[in-house]
Amino acid sequence: MSLFTPTRAALAAALSLTTLAASAAEWRDFSLAYTYGTRFKEPYVADGGNIAKNIVTARYVDGDSWGGNFFNADVMKSDAVDNKATEVFVMYRRLFDFGKISQRDLSFGPVKSVGATVGFDWNTKNSPEYGSRTRTLVAGPTLVMDVPEGFLNVSVLAIWESNRPTAANLPERYWYKTHPALDLSWGIPLGNSHWQFGGYGQYIAAKGQNEFGGPTSPETHINANLMYDLGPKLGLRQGQLKAGFGYDYWRAKFGNPASVPGAVARTPYLSAEYHF
Repeated sequence: MSLFTPTRAALAAALSLTTLAASAAEWRDFSLAYTYGTRFKEPYVADGGNIAKNIVTARYVDGDSWGGNFFNADVMKSDAVDNKATEVFVMYRRLFDFGKISQRDLSFGPVKSVGATVGFDWNTKNSPEYGSRTRTLVAGPTLVMDVPEGFLNVSVLAIWESNRPTAANLPERYWYKTHPALDLSWGIPLGNSHWQFGGYGQYIAAKGQNEFGGPTSPETHINANLMYDLGPKLGLRQGQLKAGFGYDYWRAKFGNPASVPGAVARTPYLSAEYHF
C-alpha cells in the first residue's frame, strides 16, 4: 500500500490544479441520458447469460483555457438474471491542453495539440456474486487530434486500480499491478445530417494477479453510438434532445480471461439524452 501513496498524492495534486484555473469555462454542457439493452453480460453471472439493464446517466462536460473537464455518473439497474443488482459508476477526467495553456501552436501532422489527462473512476455494485468496489486513478499524455468538426482524443494512460469486493472478504483494498491503457474518445458530427458518431475505445493491459490469486488478461472495450439531433424537428434548440443506438463490445471484461462465462459481451442498445 505504501508504494502507492506518493502516486496517489501526486495525482490528487494534479487534479486540484483544476480548481486553480483562473478562467471560467468557455463552454459547458450538462445532460441526462437513458440507455436500455438486453444483452449485457457480467463475468461468472448466470453462466454468461444475457442481462437486461436500465441505465441513467448524468454527464457534465466543459472547455476552458486550460483544456477541459469530463464528469460522468451511471446508475445501472440489472434484471433478475443479475439479481436485480444496482451499480453506480463515476468517472472524471481532466485534460490539460499544453497548447492552450502556453498559448503556443503545438500542432504537427494530424495532431492539433498535445496535453495530459488525469482522473479517477469510482464504482460500487450490490451483487451477491462479487460486489465490486473499484477505485482507480489514471494519468498520461494525450494527443488532441485535428478533426474538421467535433473531437478525437488519443491518450496513453497509466492505471492504478484497487478493489475490495464483498465476495472476497478482504481485510483491506487489493491493489492490482500498475498497467497501461490506450484510450480513444470521439464525437464527430456527420456533415449536415443531424447524426453524430460518438464513443470511446480502450485497450487495457493485463494487471497481474487478481484478488483471488488468478491471472488477468488484456481487455478490449469499444462503445460506439449514432445519435440523431431531434431538437430542430421538435421546436427545441439544436442539440437539446438526441436519440439513437449503439453497440458495446467488451472482451475480457474487468481483466477476466475471455474463457470465463460472461467475460465477452456484444451488446446493442438504444439511448436518448436531454441537454440542459
